[in-house]
Amino acid sequence: MRRSRAAVGSSVFMALAPGTVAGVVPWWVTGWQTGYWWLPVRLLGAVVLLAVAAVLVHAFTRFVVEGLGTPAPIAPTEHLVVGGLYRHVRNPMYVAVTASIGGQALLLGRPILLAYGLLAATAMWAFARWYEEPKLLHTFGAEYESYRRAVPGWWPRLRPWQG
Repeated sequence: MRRSRAAVGSSVFMALAPGTVAGVVPWWVTGWQTGYWWLPVRLLGAVVLLAVAAVLVHAFTRFVVEGLGTPAPIAPTEHLVVGGLYRHVRNPMYVAVTASIGGQALLLGRPILLAYGLLAATAMWAFARWYEEPKLLHTFGAEYESYRRAVPGWWPRLRPWQG
C-alpha cells in the first residue's frame, strides 16, 4: 500500500474508532457537563489528555510509515509494526484510548467515565486477545511470536525492546 493511501486510511480509522470510543461515547454519557472535583485533579486530567493525543498520533503514524498500512482490519499493514512506542507496549493505541477516558473522567469530574473506561478496556482486551493476536501470528508467524514474548501487551516496559 502506498504511504499516501495508508495515511488517509489511518486518519479515517483514527477518527472513527478512537474518535467514537474516546470522544462520541463519553460526550453521549456526560454531555461534557462537569462535576465538582478539586482543580488539581481536573488539571491532571487535562495533562493526561494531552499526553494521550501525542501517543495516538505517534501510534497511528507508525502504521503508515513502518507498516505501510492502517490499524483497520480491512486494510492491514504489510509489515509488523514494532518501532517507536511499540517497543514498550504492544497495544499503545488501546492503552491511550483507555487513558483518555480516564483523563476525561478526571477533567470533567465524572466517575461514570471510569466505569465506561473499564468496559471499553475489557472490550479492547477481548478484541486484541481473540482476534488481533491470532491474526498477527498467522500473518507474521515467528516474527510476531518473538515480539509478543518480549513486549507486554498492556503495561509498558520501561526499557525499549531491542528485537
